[in-house]
Amino acid sequence: MTRDPLEPGQDRSEAAGSRSFRRRSLLTAGVALPVLAAAAPASAQTTVVVEPATVQQTILGFGGMNHTVWINDLTAAQRETAFGNGAGQLGFTVLRIPVHEDRANWSRELATAQRASALGAKVIASPWNPPASMTESFSGGKRLRYDQYGAYAQHLNDFSTFMRNNGVSLYGISVQNEPDYAAEWTAWTPTEIVNFLRNNAGSINTRVIAPESFQYRKNLSDPILNDPAALANVDIIGAHLYGTQAADFPYPLFQQKGGGKELWMTEVYHPNSSDSADLWPGALDTGEHLHRALVYGRFQTYVWWYIRRSYGPMREDGQISKRGANMAHFSKWVRPGYSRITATANPQSNVFITAFKSGARIVIVAINKNASDVYLPFTIRDAGSGSLATWLTDATRTLAPYTSVPMTNGSFGSQLPARSIRTFVFG
Repeated sequence: MTRDPLEPGQDRSEAAGSRSFRRRSLLTAGVALPVLAAAAPASAQTTVVVEPATVQQTILGFGGMNHTVWINDLTAAQRETAFGNGAGQLGFTVLRIPVHEDRANWSRELATAQRASALGAKVIASPWNPPASMTESFSGGKRLRYDQYGAYAQHLNDFSTFMRNNGVSLYGISVQNEPDYAAEWTAWTPTEIVNFLRNNAGSINTRVIAPESFQYRKNLSDPILNDPAALANVDIIGAHLYGTQAADFPYPLFQQKGGGKELWMTEVYHPNSSDSADLWPGALDTGEHLHRALVYGRFQTYVWWYIRRSYGPMREDGQISKRGANMAHFSKWVRPGYSRITATANPQSNVFITAFKSGARIVIVAINKNASDVYLPFTIRDAGSGSLATWLTDATRTLAPYTSVPMTNGSFGSQLPARSIRTFVFG
């Protein structure tokens, strides 16, 4: 994702001649997500079975992007809304920032990164371009000169050191943002990425992220996973999900060869950048997309594009949007270090269940996209008895405390209101 340095508040979609952004919008708008599990009839009342003993992946966080050269920085109050976890806050635990090619702009990212870090968020960084002196033109656009790979690794190190010296220890740094969607920034071929990882990335002083394909295209990441020397120098396989079909979310090769590496979804907006983030029930598409990314993609993070935008998790007035509430139903209660656990993912048509645990605590996020209420029986294996606290977002309520639910010997039943997302917490 990128945009030209337009007037503050103006997106690429508002600017004439924005060919690549319009293409991105076409890729993301109205993408049909095929159902990956058999859906029971709505009247069947299939029991949702949650299995805490069956762990799938460790969750590392949810968050979004801040880019102070292209849009105004978050205000002090907006930083609290984004990275705090109180009432009316998003509970984000990941901040993504750019590695500007111009070092004079590095300090612009400090204020938000410092506050996010102080509140416990992981901060990652992605470059769109190396310094101009390191690049050259070629038939495919612009690329990093081959004799500048070492200097580029040092450039990334310098940014990491700058941030650390100013109180922000980066969790990871990317080799390149969207090298396969590079009409307006630096392009990399799969071979070039592998060569850089093999020969230069070992000198980078923080975790290395690659390849950040704009559409999770495996032709960029397969060569990394298939090259032991390159794989040894990468810590996080990063991907974007712009227009990616849900059938392409699973990644068997990563499961086979990515042991010890992390799998991050580092950028997306969904379903589009044209609708208001408060459009209802359209905002439920965000919750469903997040569910599918975690369950079928087995991603450990989910990172939005701009944190504050008309189509983003925070509106321009600094308040949480309905799309943001869908993210917060995960981010506020599924904290870094929680594990996703097996649960009946699609018990009825248009109903999506994701479950997590931390110790004895169980978190269930349930989405009902149907136009009528849905009743579901739940069984949490070996969970005992007690009550579940719940929160609800629907057309009229946003992250509202909702009726608690009694549970006996791990079993309970609950109504999911029409077109809603509801989080249940036990323990």
